[in-house]
Amino acid sequence: MANTRDIRRRIKSIKNTAQITKAMQMVAASKMRKAQQAALTGRPYAELLNKMMRSTAARANINAHPLIEPREVKKVGVLVISTNRGLCGALNTNLLRTIANYETAKTAFVSAGTKGRSFLARTKRELLADFEVTDAFSFSDARAIGRFLVETFIEKKVDRVDVLYTNFVNTLTQKPEQVQLLPISPNVALQVSLDDVDQQAAAETKEGEAADYEYEPDAGEVLGAILPHYVNFAVWHYLLESKASEHSARMVAMKNATDNALQLVKDLTLEYNKIRQASITKELLEIATAQMALG
Repeated sequence: MANTRDIRRRIKSIKNTAQITKAMQMVAASKMRKAQQAALTGRPYAELLNKMMRSTAARANINAHPLIEPREVKKVGVLVISTNRGLCGALNTNLLRTIANYETAKTAFVSAGTKGRSFLARTKRELLADFEVTDAFSFSDARAIGRFLVETFIEKKVDRVDVLYTNFVNTLTQKPEQVQLLPISPNVALQVSLDDVDQQAAAETKEGEAADYEYEPDAGEVLGAILPHYVNFAVWHYLLESKASEHSARMVAMKNATDNALQLVKDLTLEYNKIRQASITKELLEIATAQMALG
């Protein structure tokens, strides 16, 4: 049985750990609110961009653009959006598990996030590029990734580009997603998780897509200008969803860690009191026994 000194040391150590996890929980909660708001704010724009893509593609020769032209898939490029740090539960584990769906010899990867890069290096998979994405990333960071993916696809280094990211559903739920980015299929909209109000607006938007628009100079050139921006915004959208998922998962993980630490402190305190009480009772019995012997 542990003595009281060891238990006191454990209680002190666990309380210090609880203070750290509590502080990390508060920081993650603050970042989570900002990241969630950014992700939710971008969803209506994503749905509007979907509308423009579908409407313009219906009036243009969509096979004339290299970002739309389908090919025989001999090699796949995959953008993996992971976190830079751990302590966010099973978020990265669930995401990186989906990499097993790709054949190593026929797949090349692009990483955005330290955890994904480390996993790809550890499993000896082909890595075309690595991009650093901080918490304060901007649209220019997403544009740099999008430009690299477009150049890689146009130069025919890969025949298809997929994205692996974590979709933010709510604070407690984040789902790993696997989506095709290139070649672009105008009939397949950018994946957006909408609430009830946004879903109704999206339905009204689709009803109005049949309207006839005038294009200057023509629908084909307008579509050609939209497609690169579509790729850049898609990467931006997936980064926002991933960051919202990361901070949500970390906040929940740190809250669980703090609660578990406080519960362990209670259990150890109870054990400490039992041992101390048993020790005092033993001393009292020894004193009473000695007094009876002397009497």
